[in-house]
Amino acid sequence: MRKLIVLLVILIIFLGVWGTVSKYLPKINNDFNIVTPQQKENVKIVTEESVTVNAVKKIRPSVVTILEEASNNSSENIQFGPFSIFGFPQTQDNQPQGPISIGSGFIISSEGLIVTNKHVVSATDSKYQIVTSDDKKFTVKKIYRDPLNDIAILNVDPQENKGVSLKQVTLGDSSHLQAGQYVIAIGTALGEFKNTVTTGVISGLGRGITAGDAFQGYAEKLDNVIQTDAAINPGNSGGPLVNSSAEVIGINTAIASGGQNIGFALPINTVKDSLTSFNEHGQFDRPYLGVSYKMISKDLALINSAAEGAYVQNVVKDSPADKAGIKRGDIIVKFDGKKVVGGDDELAKLIADKKPGDSVSLTVWRDGKTVEAETNLTSAPNQ
Repeated sequence: MRKLIVLLVILIIFLGVWGTVSKYLPKINNDFNIVTPQQKENVKIVTEESVTVNAVKKIRPSVVTILEEASNNSSENIQFGPFSIFGFPQTQDNQPQGPISIGSGFIISSEGLIVTNKHVVSATDSKYQIVTSDDKKFTVKKIYRDPLNDIAILNVDPQENKGVSLKQVTLGDSSHLQAGQYVIAIGTALGEFKNTVTTGVISGLGRGITAGDAFQGYAEKLDNVIQTDAAINPGNSGGPLVNSSAEVIGINTAIASGGQNIGFALPINTVKDSLTSFNEHGQFDRPYLGVSYKMISKDLALINSAAEGAYVQNVVKDSPADKAGIKRGDIIVKFDGKKVVGGDDELAKLIADKKPGDSVSLTVWRDGKTVEAETNLTSAPNQ
């Protein structure tokens, strides 16, 4: 009897202790997540990855690869100061053979309009094709090149592949971008790897790439370009830079020579302005003088006993500047009464404020003397 009482006491003590301790022990079914195969399928990707994947799914059908049927006079890499504008890849013997991938672009209209960089389709004697993300080919019927910006519009016939629809992108707004903002670049990297996706942030805004191309006959500055650390490679050029909502906010254009993770994209609002002009006139209607130049600062002018202004490096034959008697080596000090002083794009800005057909006066410094001239600006040729 005594033993039974002792056992009952021990049992009661044990149950009391266990009840207290069990409150603090983990409950396997509630405190630990045991993931079943069914649950694995429902696990969401982390936020940043989900944003990237969703944006790429939305934008990819609108991104195209541009092919060139290369000619003997196909262009080589163009250097814009310290910035490299991509040319097309070459075969091992440095001779293009057959259609080759030279860049990227994106569809802006289901009627067959594609935007890319002008330098991607710079060879005017070549034939071009575009290849969609699902490997459908279209022949480029017409190319419209913006003479003031590194922008070109390609026109294809959507009916060339019946039953294939061209999905257009959504154009965003580049006026409210911020440094640190997340961006995604997509294109045909190295002319070989279609739909290559890279990510990064906007590293800087308001950068400028100056280009004075004597061979094309005008001075060009790519203003307000977007700097990004998203990897941009040859072949990406002309492809879209998009935000987390898959809206295009820029065109991938260049990298800094000798730098790492420094790429540049034209802001999409620049493209919108060009498209407005294109839609109104059926072409890019830009005022044209016909000179390439380099700005001479006040200090440089004093050192060389010259005038401050735009030093003319080249004059295009039969251009408005040529008809006005402007010569290589002249310094344009005034354009229509306004002094030509300031940044590298100062003369280009003054020209851009005019319209084709406007009559303008030019004040030129030549051999220590001032010469006055007049001319009528024309529409820039479709390069």
